[in-house]
Amino acid sequence: MTPGDNGASTPEEDDPFGYLYADGQARGAQPPSGGYGYPNAVSRVRAVGERQYPQQQTYGQQVPPQQAAYGQQTVQTPQAAPGAVPTGSRVQQNAGRRGPNTKGLLIGAIAVVAVVVIGISVAMFNGDSGDDAGGAASPSPTQSKSTAPHPKTTASAPPGELPKADAADSSVQLAGGAAPASDVKGAEAAGGTYVGGLNQAGASATWSVSVPEEGAYTFFMRYSVTGEDQSMTITVNGKEYGSKADLQNYRHAAANDFENGWATTFVYPDLKKGANTISVSCQAGDKCNVLLDQLWVKKGHVTR
Repeated sequence: MTPGDNGASTPEEDDPFGYLYADGQARGAQPPSGGYGYPNAVSRVRAVGERQYPQQQTYGQQVPPQQAAYGQQTVQTPQAAPGAVPTGSRVQQNAGRRGPNTKGLLIGAIAVVAVVVIGISVAMFNGDSGDDAGGAASPSPTQSKSTAPHPKTTASAPPGELPKADAADSSVQLAGGAAPASDVKGAEAAGGTYVGGLNQAGASATWSVSVPEEGAYTFFMRYSVTGEDQSMTITVNGKEYGSKADLQNYRHAAANDFENGWATTFVYPDLKKGANTISVSCQAGDKCNVLLDQLWVKKGHVTR
């Protein structure tokens, strides 16, 4: 064996590509005839034009569906001829791409519901206004008046009005045996209460009254007398009035028939602005068999 020579026992034919080299060809290496020298290999050497292709599927024919990989969608498209550029749709589409934006749809649905609710509320609120504008007046609640008695304020009166008081009211000070009573009918004071006990010397009823301005006023008294006419002393702000109060039996009531003896009389005092006192009293020489019901004043000299 010489250097560079492996001897005849070297299996050049074992190298499937030995025929490509000059030394392999010198040793008689031949191209393989059975598929590159591999056992059971199939020769792929064919003449140009001899390769047979599978029968092409005609467009429109049913093609059995193939099992698509999980998450992929297979789309059947006409098979193009070998070497042709596909012109159909994409063979496979990624079915795993994101679907509809369900979160966005949910938010949109909630917004629509909210708008509807707000619209209904506004319509209901404006419905009443529409009825009023159309001429249909909506009923308004009315305040009920309490039937309980209210305390009277006699020192002053509401604007535009002058004071009026029951003779038995707290604004009237009783003295000398004068006292409230209610056994005789016909009194117009609250509860039918009047002042009796004036038929004795020193008995009096003094009213504290406030007027808005100084000037001439008319002082009225509602009273009851029976039998003969009576007269009593009037004192204004501590000064005796120039004449007696004329308490006549205008109803011609029989003696002690006080229920049918109710009448009204008046005098013309001058009052100062603000607080004043007017007193009806039984003084020496007076006739005082009188029941006193109500007291009030009016501006100027009037008769009723």
